[in-house]
Amino acid sequence: MESFPFPDDLVRAQREWHDTYRALAAPRPRRTTELRRRLLALSVLIHWHPFWSTSPGRTPAARVELRRRTGRDQGAQDAA
Repeated sequence: MESFPFPDDLVRAQREWHDTYRALAAPRPRRTTELRRRLLALSVLIHWHPFWSTSPGRTPAARVELRRRTGRDQGAQDAA
């Protein structure tokens, strides 16, 4: 499996995206407008990040790996 050199700010944004998505998916979430705006802003930041213009970032596998890595990390934090 490939290991991609993701920049820290991109990993942080993806983790925040997962956190925001989970908060929005919770039963009867509060501050839904704020959460949706945050999710949209993070989505734009992630989608247009300069990393995707680099050689390692051009592969679809890089996007999948970023989501997998940050989602798994969050699951491990929840279990701790």
